[in-house]
Amino acid sequence: MKHLIACLSALLLACAVNAQQSSGPALPKDELIKQQQQRVVTQPYNNAPFWKEARGAVEGYASIPAPEAGVLIQDGGQNWRALRNGTFSIIGGWALVAMMLLIGGFYAWKGTIQLHEAPTGRLIERFTLLERMAHWATAISFSVLAISGLILAFGKALLIPVISFTLFSWLAIIAKNLHNFLGPLFIISCIVTFCVFLRDNWPKAVDFKWLVSFGGLINGKHVPSEKFNAGEKLWFWGGLMLLGIVVGASGLVLNFPNFGQTRATMQLANLVHLTGAVMFMLGAMGHIYMGTLGMAGALDAMKTGVVDEAWAKEHHELWYDDVKSGKVPANRSENGGNAGAGTQQPVAVGGNN
Repeated sequence: MKHLIACLSALLLACAVNAQQSSGPALPKDELIKQQQQRVVTQPYNNAPFWKEARGAVEGYASIPAPEAGVLIQDGGQNWRALRNGTFSIIGGWALVAMMLLIGGFYAWKGTIQLHEAPTGRLIERFTLLERMAHWATAISFSVLAISGLILAFGKALLIPVISFTLFSWLAIIAKNLHNFLGPLFIISCIVTFCVFLRDNWPKAVDFKWLVSFGGLINGKHVPSEKFNAGEKLWFWGGLMLLGIVVGASGLVLNFPNFGQTRATMQLANLVHLTGAVMFMLGAMGHIYMGTLGMAGALDAMKTGVVDEAWAKEHHELWYDDVKSGKVPANRSENGGNAGAGTQQPVAVGGNN
């Protein structure tokens, strides 16, 4: 009897082990297919075999000659979406809000910086027509890109609750097309602006003194500077050039997805583009503030191309000295743009000495 029980126990154990090692259920194949089809309808999110085959680990056949065309679901998309709509958008959005609050607080404290001396009426040409055209092309295209980019980045969370889905869909379509078509124009404008202003933006030893005191904006002390101060040079090299390259290159990857980019490449480019664009906007907000509300006469210089002699002396004394000595012409347009030509005294553009 003991031997019989031992034999039966061994047989049951062997059957159990064999059942566990079985490669599949004992149901017929047709029945399994039928159950899976029913599960798609009744339990669409509990169809493990279907989704396992559909994910990026298995690439099917596609007649379209494109990278990853046979991959139905790419695993990295969920991680990208979480980063784009979570960490990157939250940090970027609050950084923009903080910058606006900082600028608003600084304006409430300092107001518009006025000239300490009365204008003389004698004008010096600060920017030629070519320089102003390059600057405004860059500024206008950037402004449109910034607004449309903010709509695309934050519109779903901020605008849909206010203006509804229908209106936002039209707004998003307009923003997307403006962003796509103006992007290349912005890149060209940045290149032209970089070439036009490069000569006057090389770092000098005197710029370090400006940086140490932050141009006297805090303590009110006068700090001599060249045609462009250290802050403007930092924006030229760090904003226009460095961030311009980052935003421009990543934008081209996103704008022209027909050069063999994979989805992983596009996802990375999107995060890089978002980060670079936010940093560009942060710097541009400070630049725009100082060129408009922050300093009296700064906007007129870029609108008309000329500044009063008192303004030049107070804000860019070293450049003013070069103009006064004749090293730099007071009116480059009339002198053909030659750096060594010019009069000994600043002249009124279109007027009398």
